[in-house]
Amino acid sequence: MGPEIIIFDMTIIRGFWQIRERKQKVRQRKEDEREKKSALTKLKKEWTDMVEGKLRAIRRANQKESAMKSNVTNEVNADLSIIQSSQNTSLQSENVMHEKPYLPSKTTEKHLIFELYGENWVELPDSLKEMTYLKEWHINKTKIQRIPSFIELFQNLRILEMTQNLIIELPLEIGKLTQLKEMNLSFNKLAAIPPELGECVNLKRLDLAGNEELSELPFELSNLKKVEFLDISGNKFCSIPVCVLRMPQLKWLDVSSNSLKDLPEDIDRLEALQSLFLQKNCLTYLPMSLTKLSKLTMLIVSGDHLREVPSKICYSSKIKFITIKDNTTDGMLDTVSNEFWEDEQDRKCFEKEFMTAYFEDLHKRATAPSSTTRVSLSLQL
Repeated sequence: MGPEIIIFDMTIIRGFWQIRERKQKVRQRKEDEREKKSALTKLKKEWTDMVEGKLRAIRRANQKESAMKSNVTNEVNADLSIIQSSQNTSLQSENVMHEKPYLPSKTTEKHLIFELYGENWVELPDSLKEMTYLKEWHINKTKIQRIPSFIELFQNLRILEMTQNLIIELPLEIGKLTQLKEMNLSFNKLAAIPPELGECVNLKRLDLAGNEELSELPFELSNLKKVEFLDISGNKFCSIPVCVLRMPQLKWLDVSSNSLKDLPEDIDRLEALQSLFLQKNCLTYLPMSLTKLSKLTMLIVSGDHLREVPSKICYSSKIKFITIKDNTTDGMLDTVSNEFWEDEQDRKCFEKEFMTAYFEDLHKRATAPSSTTRVSLSLQL
């Protein structure tokens, strides 16, 4: 008797395979749909492009620094870029690290921008005094510690951006800039804000994030009735300053990464508030007065210490209430090459920009996750 031969019915095997294949396709389709709706897919592309661009800029800066050591001529023109839209031309220096896109002015009046970048700068150039017609200052990543008092001469100034410098104080003359609309002094060394800043009554955006030692704001800032955006994150505030509660047009308030233990009961005075960021504080409860903010659409908190939350907030169909239970940037930043970070402040600034972009994307989405435990973004460099 010969050996037994087992005969398989191929139709049965094919049927099993087809069922498995259909299930795999269904799973893949669901995964594709999930990725399309995910905020991280979009952010990954945007931030990967930004990282690559920044690395190229760092390499160019290193090359230019080497060249400057051998032949330092005309330093002011090396890092100064003046863009004059009335003439539809852009005067860009060869040694300016970042190129600023040129946007022609809708009017015929002069629209001039002053740019300064690089650690070689420890004070503003004297020639700046002659340019009182400027409308924008963009001074980033320098070693400048003080803003000179002659800033009061710049009565046409609309935007003052001085981020990631070493500024330790603001001059009292800052209050003379009554036409100023945007002020960004994030990631400096400010420990106090002068009351005179309250005289900049046309201010709409104020960013004081990441100064670390800032713990209070003067009551005189209550005069800033037009402020719509205020960021005081990454400081040492134990409570929301009284002056903030007297900014009736405030729509975006970020007080994350401070030392808040509770919120003021009269926070409902901020009737125009739409986005409130409270993560990385020590809050144990949220007051009922938050439920009276009729325009509030996004509320971000940390869940580690939070024990009491009004049910009207938790189950509201209008408010995107998101609890962050862990460091949302762990894993994301660890994959970035050390070459990308110039220092710890640069890392914190990047983290801040990423989280802002992430929350802005969530704000635009129809739905948002109720909690975020970890955001992992791999950046291949």
